Order: sequence, then C-alpha cells, then structure tokens
Amino acid sequence: MAKVKVKICGITNWVDARRAVAEGAELLGFNFYARSPRYVDPAKAKRIVRRLPKETLVVGVFVNESEHKMLEIARAVGLDALQLHGDETPAMVARLKRSFPVIKAIRVKTASVVGQMGKFKQATALLLDGFDARRRGGTGNTFDWEVARRAKKHGRIFLAGGLTPENVGVAIRTARPYAVDICSGVEARPGKKDPARMKHLMRAARDAQRNAQKPKRSA
Repeated sequence: MAKVKVKICGITNWVDARRAVAEGAELLGFNFYARSPRYVDPAKAKRIVRRLPKETLVVGVFVNESEHKMLEIARAVGLDALQLHGDETPAMVARLKRSFPVIKAIRVKTASVVGQMGKFKQATALLLDGFDARRRGGTGNTFDWEVARRAKKHGRIFLAGGLTPENVGVAIRTARPYAVDICSGVEARPGKKDPARMKHLMRAARDAQRNAQKPKRSA
C-alpha cells in the first residue's frame, strides 16, 4: 500500500500551520472563500506560506471564483495547487491546469456520482467530500468510503468528509486513497486546530498504513 498523504485544511494561522507540519502533514489547505468561517486573507496566507518548509505543498481552496482571481491569488500567495469546491466546469479545470495542478472537489450524495467523474479527467486529482445542500466543504459529513475506492479508476483520490482521529484509520484501509483531507475533525472551533486531535489523527493515519502493509500470516 503506497503511503497515504495527509492534508490539513482550513489553516488560518501560523501556529496551526507549524503544528500540522511538525506532526507530519504533507499538504496544507488555505480557504479563500469569503463566506467560509475558515476564510484567510491572501496577504496573511502569504506570510504563513513563506515560513513553511519548501517540501510542504500548499493548496488554495476556492468556490465559484473567477479564473483570473484564482490565478492572481495563487501566484501572490505561492500556492502549489488549486482546489475547486464550486460549480466549475471541466473546461475551466482544463484551462487552470495549464498554470497549476487542480484538485476538483465532488460532493458525494449517492454512489451514482462515480459515473460522472470521468468528465473531470483533466483534473490532477479528485477530492470526494460528504454532501451538504448548503455548505461547500468542512461539513463533517461522511459518505460510503467504498465509493472512493471505486472512484480510483478516474485517477488520484483525496478522501474528505467527516474524517476524524477516530475514523481515519478505517477510512484509509477501506478506500486506500492517494490522500486524506481533514478539516473540522481536528478543530477546537472553526478556523482553530486542536493540537491533541492533530497528533492523534496523524498517529492513527500512520498506524493504519503500517497495519495494511504487514504480511498476512498463513493458517
């Protein structure tokens, strides 16, 4: 089983960013959707990003933003990838990918959504999130992780939606995604991470992978 990367999303301050990286997170997500309780100003995000280790990948989260504005923020902040949580079209994804890797988020309501993922074949990766009729990410809603496992035929899968220190191990063993994306599951409140829960989550994620790689004993 390949190493599953961990992305901690909804970073709003340097303390949380530093702790997430220290615990082993490979990716950090910064939310530039103004209506989100985890919104961070691009200028503040830039100050945080400049202090991060070069190997940490920085992802910008956007919802129905203009292409021009996304690219402007991405270049100003120093993003490594764009994560799209709105109604962006396959054509928009293809255009943006000329400049940055693109992670297209898809809200999973039923298993039938797997059949619709092929239209985003230009995306660098797909992020599967729990469905909520009103909110775009950070909902704490889970879904059937077998859907994520089947979706791997469409490429790299980021598994999101209600992941916590308590369930991330089962999620990894079930879906075996490219990465897991955690936001509300390690928060003390929206926009502020809980150090103990981040530590617990990273330990659970690594334990799940080690156990999956152990050879099975023959009877």
